[in-house]
Amino acid sequence: MREATVTRKTKETDVSVRLCLDGGDVSVETGIGFFDHMLTAFAVHGGFGLSVRVRGDLEVDGHHTVEDTGIVLGKALGEALGDKSGIARFGSFYIPMDESLAFAAVDVSGRSFLRFQADFSQERCGEYDVCLTEEFFRALAMNAGVTLHLRLEYGQNAHHEAEALFKAAAHALRLAVSEKKGLLSTKGVL
Repeated sequence: MREATVTRKTKETDVSVRLCLDGGDVSVETGIGFFDHMLTAFAVHGGFGLSVRVRGDLEVDGHHTVEDTGIVLGKALGEALGDKSGIARFGSFYIPMDESLAFAAVDVSGRSFLRFQADFSQERCGEYDVCLTEEFFRALAMNAGVTLHLRLEYGQNAHHEAEALFKAAAHALRLAVSEKKGLLSTKGVL
């Protein structure tokens, strides 16, 4: 199975992630309820097995918890993919979430890049600052070595807007890591 377990401990956070690209149980505890909901949706819609345990300095705010979770999940994704041979490499997906519509495109290329376009309708969902969505996906893309484009087309409810982005990214990534023969590169290496 394509899986990895990565931990990272700093003065601000203690993060442990187990990721299986081929499915499995999902369990998420970050201390931020809405973020737990988003990571659970990401795993379920991506068809991934995922265990996330985070202790962060939430007395400050959620920034370190969210960003460091993205770092560790990104590293786990990179490790689980190994040399990236035998994957489709590219994936894109639209997700409608009630009044909201989001789009994601990914290239598992070994080249880290994020293009993020989203104007959220509200600043918060529960204890989660929606501006941290970009921080999470930047950390994920940079540490996984993927090119990720995310765009919120429109919406009126920040819960639906953020959830559509997480689900779109999950579906695009699921397609990109699906198994194919060979290495999809004219260079012969990713």
